[in-house]
Amino acid sequence: MFPFSGWGLGCLRLCLLRVWTGEATGRWACGTCQSRLYGSGGSQPEVSRSDPARGILKEWALLVSPFGRLRARLPCHLTVRPLDPLTYPDGDRVLVTVSGVEGGARALAGLQVNYDEAQKEVTIVADVIDHQASVEVNAPLKFDLNIQSSGSGCVKVQNIECDNCKIETEQGTSILQSVKSQKLHVQTTGGKVICLGTVYGDIDIRASDKSTVTVDKLQGSSINISTEDGLLKVKYLYTESSFLSSAAGDITLGSVHDSSSGCLNALAQQGAIDVYVSELGKVELKVHKGSILVKVASSLQAYLQLSGKEIDMNSDVHVEEMNEAHRDDGVIITGFLNQTSKHEKWIKADAPKGTVRFRSQSWFQSLKLQD
Repeated sequence: MFPFSGWGLGCLRLCLLRVWTGEATGRWACGTCQSRLYGSGGSQPEVSRSDPARGILKEWALLVSPFGRLRARLPCHLTVRPLDPLTYPDGDRVLVTVSGVEGGARALAGLQVNYDEAQKEVTIVADVIDHQASVEVNAPLKFDLNIQSSGSGCVKVQNIECDNCKIETEQGTSILQSVKSQKLHVQTTGGKVICLGTVYGDIDIRASDKSTVTVDKLQGSSINISTEDGLLKVKYLYTESSFLSSAAGDITLGSVHDSSSGCLNALAQQGAIDVYVSELGKVELKVHKGSILVKVASSLQAYLQLSGKEIDMNSDVHVEEMNEAHRDDGVIITGFLNQTSKHEKWIKADAPKGTVRFRSQSWFQSLKLQD
């Protein structure tokens, strides 16, 4: 059902977390600024200017439609925020500010800022720009975004609500803070992806090489996140359908809330899967070379299908109509957890070359933080 080609060493850990203490990701540097990220959801980054000689080099104020889009192609840092609704109640301006060190204005000759009234599109484009420059855009709240950053240029988007948001970076960090978008696509070939506060929408995040993805809270009907050799860490996940994968990096999930008709798929080629399930629709776990640990709420009702080289189930798990079959150097156990007789909600765990362990936990036990 799901392809496994290209998967490498990885470890998937899912656990119910009520509190996430400590720093989320430490510091990231984008030349002109540094942001310190804290574990409490949605906390504001602390920004410090390291160069007191920085100042505004050039500004634009464009009269626009409130329902247009921004297209940016830049090799420097870019920040996008909504207009102040008190100052611009009609939401019909795009304000562009370029900051940099004194004397840097000469390096802005290649920067083009334009508005196409027919296309309702603001473009900010530069192939070459002073590497110490940064661009800040205040746009209408509903503006769609299409942003490409080259080199080490970072992108930060805050409090925007739009239909489409697309961000691509090379080595720079992408920060999304309290963003709502019907379709959200983020891709990086070597930078970090950081989501602060709650990010809403159908979400697709792809991070290649050693890029990492760290998330406070994601909420949407469909969520897909993949990394290659970097950490994937999500604090809260609310979704109807989710697919998370990593070729060689670890995956850590905190509290996963799956709708009654939703599904969670966790796949690994080699490594371990550790999952706590409190609410579910359909949960499918598979690891080719490794083991699986499934922990469930003591009152959870579900159809079970566990298969592996060995099955280890503790005595306080109550399974009705349990059937055990031995085949192909392994064992398969099926049955109904806590007297349910429906197949609408189920847990399937498959570790053909490892052990599947199944445990029941009380609500109090589920509150304990996992290492």
